[in-house]
Amino acid sequence: MANTPRLSKALVQLREQFDDSFPKRDRKSDGWLGDARHSATVSDHNPDVNGWVRALDVDADLDRNPESMAKIVNQIRKRARKDGRLNYIIFNGRIASRKSLWVWKKYRGINPHRTHAHFSALTTADRDNKFWNVPLLGGSQ
Repeated sequence: MANTPRLSKALVQLREQFDDSFPKRDRKSDGWLGDARHSATVSDHNPDVNGWVRALDVDADLDRNPESMAKIVNQIRKRARKDGRLNYIIFNGRIASRKSLWVWKKYRGINPHRTHAHFSALTTADRDNKFWNVPLLGGSQ
């Protein structure tokens, strides 16, 4: 019997902080569980053998200010190295990852992620629901 899909707890916490900080935000491009297209590929949106999904998409329209998501993504990126729960972030045609030491690189995938930000977590984040210390999401400077 397959395990019920469940989102990494670190990403559940991140989504809750977006929701708390921007309660009226657009959720049209939100998602975590892969659709049929995702299931045909290797994707963090697909559940692993234990049911864990390690990808979260958050709609970029947080407050009708196109700069808000870019600022938040940058705050998360800058803290990611020390935080240690994320593997990579894709947003607006760029990717930053552990592999690149969190430096932005051009993203060459099919979807440039302009309507949403994509956050991919590590397996160690599955049970780690601690608060993300991101100033624009309620954290301290």
